[in-house]
Amino acid sequence: MSSLAAARADNFYYPPEWTPQQGSLNKFHGQHALRERARKIDQGILIIRFEMPFNIWCGGCQSMIAKGVRFNAEKKQVGNYYSTKIWSFTMKAACCKQEIVIHTDPKNCEYVIISGAERKNEEFDAEDAETLALPADEERGKLADPFYRLEHEGEDLQKGKEAEPFLVRLQRSSDLKHADDYSRNRALRAEIRSQKKRVAEETAHSRKRGLGIRLLPVSKEDTEMATKVKFSSRFEMNRRDKRAAINASSIFSDSSCSKSTDKRLELLAKRRNINATAAHVSLCGKFKPSISQNGSGSNIGPRASVVVVKRG
Repeated sequence: MSSLAAARADNFYYPPEWTPQQGSLNKFHGQHALRERARKIDQGILIIRFEMPFNIWCGGCQSMIAKGVRFNAEKKQVGNYYSTKIWSFTMKAACCKQEIVIHTDPKNCEYVIISGAERKNEEFDAEDAETLALPADEERGKLADPFYRLEHEGEDLQKGKEAEPFLVRLQRSSDLKHADDYSRNRALRAEIRSQKKRVAEETAHSRKRGLGIRLLPVSKEDTEMATKVKFSSRFEMNRRDKRAAINASSIFSDSSCSKSTDKRLELLAKRRNINATAAHVSLCGKFKPSISQNGSGSNIGPRASVVVVKRG
């Protein structure tokens, strides 16, 4: 922005036709110092930015308008409370263009909704909110009585004595925590370093075992639970499987036998053949035939006597 444009924006630019006898620039231009905000100033209305002091329900669409939402409101005076002015703020809701009117209440130091909306009730117990309960309006009026004030002060002293041990403990704990900041910070940092070191060791131990997760350190409860777990041996597992197969098989022999039965029979048949062959070899293993030889010794007779030599 140029210097001339900046001067005009700040309303510091004086045109050549202006003279000091004409007054201020606003009077020269025939406008108010607040510009558009004062377009209804002749009616006693000023446009301001009003911030909602609490949560409310819109009267037109029943939507909630949160605390802190800002509106362009028309501000005007509607009365007095002694010497304090009572102001009225009129605005339109953004959700449904409902007109909302709010007045100030100097007596109770509060805002009051006149029309167009309803205040959202948010009341909390003083004990739950851990705050002090303010006295009611009737008690405030009674405090002018010296005797009532003396009795009220006595109750406050009694409450203070009852709450004194708790307050003393809080003060002592606060003093202990903030007595030596350096030592507390040093101990905290040492604890964090040891924790990081332990986590790194557990992670490295898990990677050695081929695990992608970090294993927690072994505890006494884990050891006791592991000792109580009993796994069945291989013999017991085979025995249980065989019994289950026997119970599931049929007692009648038919062509549709199970594969395990066929395999067992085949093994038995092979075993019988092996035993028969071994017995035959043991009985007829070595023999010497008796051959009648001719002169040439090249012809063998039609009959040959076999002599079985039995070895003792």
